[in-house]
Amino acid sequence: MSKEAPPKLVRELSLLDATMIVVGSMIGSGIFIVSAESSRLVGSPGWLIAAWALAGVLTITGALCCAELAAMWPRAGGQYVFLREAYGPSIGFLFGWGLFLIIQTGTIAAVAVAFANFTGVLTQSVSADLYLIAPRVLIKPFTIDQLSFNGYAVSLSSQQLLAVVMILFLTFINTRGLQTGKLIQNTFTFTKTAALLGLIIVGLFLGWNNGSAAYTSSWWASWENGWRPSASQVWFEPSTQGLLVLALLMMLGRAMVGPLFAQSAWNNVTFTAGEVRDPGKNLPRALLLGCGLVVTLYLLANLAYVVTLPLSGIQGAPQNRVATAVMQAVFGPKGTIIMALAIMISTFGCNNGLILAGARVYYAMARDGLFFKRVDSVNRHHVPAVALVAQGLWASALVLPRTVTVNQQTGAYTYGNVYTQLLEYIVSADLIFYVLMVGAVIVMRRKAPEIERPYRTFGYPFVPLVYIILAGLFIIDLAILAPSTSGIGYLLVFTGIPIYFVWRGKLRQD
Repeated sequence: MSKEAPPKLVRELSLLDATMIVVGSMIGSGIFIVSAESSRLVGSPGWLIAAWALAGVLTITGALCCAELAAMWPRAGGQYVFLREAYGPSIGFLFGWGLFLIIQTGTIAAVAVAFANFTGVLTQSVSADLYLIAPRVLIKPFTIDQLSFNGYAVSLSSQQLLAVVMILFLTFINTRGLQTGKLIQNTFTFTKTAALLGLIIVGLFLGWNNGSAAYTSSWWASWENGWRPSASQVWFEPSTQGLLVLALLMMLGRAMVGPLFAQSAWNNVTFTAGEVRDPGKNLPRALLLGCGLVVTLYLLANLAYVVTLPLSGIQGAPQNRVATAVMQAVFGPKGTIIMALAIMISTFGCNNGLILAGARVYYAMARDGLFFKRVDSVNRHHVPAVALVAQGLWASALVLPRTVTVNQQTGAYTYGNVYTQLLEYIVSADLIFYVLMVGAVIVMRRKAPEIERPYRTFGYPFVPLVYIILAGLFIIDLAILAPSTSGIGYLLVFTGIPIYFVWRGKLRQD
């Protein structure tokens, strides 16, 4: 353990600032894109909204539990600290390692790709299909006992290049001091929240029409809308009504990937806990206010989608841009441009919050001797600049890979959507640590009941158990339905096990 006094982190964040980090980290790209894929997976407006509602239940119950831990341990590193204190340094390390390798950096990469995606609405020079370096296959698709697995390739399109430039630019901005990052965060959070509100108002009050999915599609009987999953999607042939219902429930779980990603990152405010004023009060308030607001807005936005667009319009939105499809339906081409600009603002502000918060975890780990030594330093602006740079470089690298599938008849390769596959990498690994964090509330109630708790979880122990059960079912479902992507998420996290023992050995020698 390092015996030096920790470098000074200044408590400059108010309740409003902390709430803006919660809202700003959550509202990014997901709400404007992922409903297209989710609606394809479940095949009806009712189940689409149900996927978002279930994700909302997980978000709110998770935030209620996290608030107790945040009030107990208001230190830089947040969730890393909670897991370390509840389960020991090994679990804390695995979380921080997973955060660096895929969870935080993968989220930064996905949001950057979304920023570039919507920039493509404004100029044809930014496109996923305009390659500077064409896809190069590193691992070919393969089959084991009749189970097919994706291959992997790397590429550099103009869309990917812009995503990398965005990440590096915001990383540089955040090395200039917390006040600079905070100013960008608050400004862009207000702007993008207003844009989301505008989308909701336009959809609910101007876009509502009798030709929309709400009126022309079955809300719950997806098969009446032409939905029928293939055996390759669910690992069995849904040949009877009972098997169709089972397939629908399984696909509902996979349809939650996008909504969970869109509602993730609310824990980022705990990473900056060492810089929040009066954290015992302000951290729980920021978590509950921010999560409640965002979940409500997301449900209303999806309602706006289904009352404005037909189901085919949601499922087939160009480049999955459902929000711009709504604005185009109401205002024509001008609406598309306005919405694209608003979403670019949204994703820019979101990534600023993710970059600002994530580096604080690696800083805290380095202070414990469980990350590269230089990462525990702060620069003259009192921010962990080395941690920021390391995070930015790895997030940029995650923009480059993409999955590869092969057509069995023609032998032609198809390259996966970078954004969608990043979501499946992230959510699979992220939710495991959310479950452990929620479980930490129960563990610490038994392990250390004497610790002061300025806030205690509402509905304990029912609320933590609801989260753990729902999240556990989702983790199992995604492992079955998306092994090639979720498996990579798990694998990257588990590489931390041997790394941890190496670092612990070095600490003992010191």
